[in-house]
Amino acid sequence: MPDPKEIEELLLGGELRYNRVDAVRLAGVSREFSGRVWRAFGYPSMPDETVAYTEGDIAALDRIRRLMDDGVLDEEGVIRLVRAFGQTMTRLAEWQVSLLRSMLTQDPHDTPPAEAVQTIVDVAEKHIGEFEPLVVHAWRRQLAAAGTRALAAAATGEGGDPAGHTTVGFADMVSFTQVSRELEEIELARIVEWFEETAADIIATCGGRLVKTLGDEVLFSAEQPEIGAEIALTIAAAIQDETEVPDVRVGVAHGPVVPLMGDLFGTTVNLAARLTSLARPGAVVIDGELAAALEPDAAYEITQIVRRPVRGLGIVQPYVLRRRQARPPDTA
Repeated sequence: MPDPKEIEELLLGGELRYNRVDAVRLAGVSREFSGRVWRAFGYPSMPDETVAYTEGDIAALDRIRRLMDDGVLDEEGVIRLVRAFGQTMTRLAEWQVSLLRSMLTQDPHDTPPAEAVQTIVDVAEKHIGEFEPLVVHAWRRQLAAAGTRALAAAATGEGGDPAGHTTVGFADMVSFTQVSRELEEIELARIVEWFEETAADIIATCGGRLVKTLGDEVLFSAEQPEIGAEIALTIAAAIQDETEVPDVRVGVAHGPVVPLMGDLFGTTVNLAARLTSLARPGAVVIDGELAAALEPDAAYEITQIVRRPVRGLGIVQPYVLRRRQARPPDTA
């Protein structure tokens, strides 16, 4: 079995040479600030005498210090930025390790043989330099998309929605708790992965944004009501066509939202979540704001259903959204 320290240094891209005292001194930051940065990144606390830092760690601290010295960000802004990077990369790293484990063993709980681990280490050593630019490329593409959305939201375009108004939707797998009791863990994981991949592909294709995934649920957003409607209807239909996967219920609402740390908050988001619980399997339920926005579009059929009480929001008026069926030609 390869030496864990050697693997760590391979993935870190440098030798573990410095303890915390060294890192703080070389980067020119305070001990307290370095601790805040490491916690925001999600790194465990290390005793001062433990050799646990590389040249890359010191370079990162130095870059962060220079951002503050140049007045780009203050300390609180830096910590928020670092926390965003840390939380995002934690999930990415766990996902990648899980993928590697699935390549090594059939059962994720089994210990992979030493030969298989060595093969992966050899691949990493040879190709990790090619993976790193892909991460930066993906970040730049997403940053460009997010920046464009922010500029569009700030603009007062002709006929556009008020700034901050967004279409948000939840797609929730039906009876997931029951399904999880009936399936083996591996099969359950495959279903969840397929659901997340399918939803993500549809959201991207339609021009929306995947905000987050919660196993049996995805949250998406769109700047235009029509895009949100297409995402919702396409996801519901795609999952319904897959016999091995439970149907989904989709709830969608349109209104003001509060973006924070890549997530969305506010009454509109809460309403979309509540509407999901009102939908039947395979159906899309929307709120009045979205219904009004879509009503002029002949592509959609909107049906008012019984008003319902929902937790925390009182009585709401839901609508079922469908694609309008083309009428058969007149043969008379």
